[in-house]
Amino acid sequence: MKVIVTGGAGFIGSAVIRHLINDTDHHILNLDKLTYAGNLDSLSEVSDSPRYRFAQVDICDSEAVAHLLNDYQPDAIMHLAAESHVDRSITDAAEFMQTNIIGTYTLLEQARRYWESRDSAQPFMFHHVSTDEVYGDLKGTSDLFTEDTPYAPSSPYSASKASSDHLVRAWNRTYGLPVVITNCSNNYGPFHFPEKFIPHMILNALDGKPLPVYGDGNQIRDWLYVEDHAKALVKVMLEGTVGETYNIGGHNEKRNIEVVETLCHLLEELAGDLKPSAIANYRDLITFVKDRPGHDVRYAIDAGKIQRDLGWVPDETFDTGLRKTVRWYLENKHWWQNVLDGRYKLERIGLTQ
Repeated sequence: MKVIVTGGAGFIGSAVIRHLINDTDHHILNLDKLTYAGNLDSLSEVSDSPRYRFAQVDICDSEAVAHLLNDYQPDAIMHLAAESHVDRSITDAAEFMQTNIIGTYTLLEQARRYWESRDSAQPFMFHHVSTDEVYGDLKGTSDLFTEDTPYAPSSPYSASKASSDHLVRAWNRTYGLPVVITNCSNNYGPFHFPEKFIPHMILNALDGKPLPVYGDGNQIRDWLYVEDHAKALVKVMLEGTVGETYNIGGHNEKRNIEVVETLCHLLEELAGDLKPSAIANYRDLITFVKDRPGHDVRYAIDAGKIQRDLGWVPDETFDTGLRKTVRWYLENKHWWQNVLDGRYKLERIGLTQ
C-alpha cells in the first residue's frame, strides 16, 4: 500500500511515519512544507528506507499537490499538516486560516480529482487528523467528548480545525470522496517541538528557567502518548469505516499543575548531573502567569467507539509514557539542541502582555 502523509516532519506525523516504516510493509511519501516546527531529524532512523520518500511541498500549492498525487499514485492520504499552537493562533491567526482551511480545501480538491481518475475497483481513503479542541470546553467534571458532541471551538486554532473537519465531511457528502476523521486528545512524547507544554517544561527546568503555568494550573487535559496515537491513526486508515469519525484519547485526565509537578519529580529522580547547580528543587521553578484568553477548562475524550469498532486501546499509562518522555529528552540533547540553535528559542510563544 502506498500512503501520503502530509506534515510528516511534524511531531505526530513523524511518529506515524516511523510506525509505518518500522512496523508495516507500506510505502510512504512524506509531504511537508518544513515550517519552523518541521524537523527531518525526527525521521533519521527511517529516512534511508527504500519505502520512504520526502517531498518539500506546501499543501496550499494545488499544482504541486496534483503532480505528486498523479506521480506517486497513493492508495491513502493521511492529512496531518497543520498549524497547531493555540498561543500563536491568538496573536497571529492568518497562517492558521491559510494552512488549516485553505490547505485542507486544496488537498481535498486535488484528492477528489485524483480519486475520480482511478479505477473504481482500487480502494482509496482520505484520513483527516483533527483535535478534540473543536468541541470546545467541558466545564463539568464528568462529561466526555463523543463523536456526536456539537462543535464549539474557542480559539482561532480550534476554529480553523473545526472548519477543516466540516470541509472533509462536505467532500464526502457532496462528492462521495472516501474519508475518515479522527479527533485526538493532547499528545506528548519524543520529538515534541519545544514550544509545547511538556517539552517546554522539561527544557526550561534543565536550564534553570521558570516553569510558566497559566492561571491557577487547574485546567484539565486528557493526555495521549504519541506512539499510541500513531498506531491508532494507522488502524483507522486501514480498518475505519468510510464517513465515520473516531475519537482517540489516552484515558489520562490531569490538571496542568499536576503534570508540571510530576515532571519535576521525574527530573529530580532522572536528571542527575544535568540538574542546574543553582536549583535546590525543580518545583521551586514553578511560576504562575496570566492566563491566556479563552482558555478552555477541560478536555476529555470518550474513546469507546474506536475500542469497540477497531479494538484499539492505548498501551501507555500517563505514568509510563511521561517517564519515557523525560528519559528521551535527557538522552537526546542533540535533537532538541539543534532545534534551539535555529530560529526557535526556548521562550513562551504566542501571547503578548
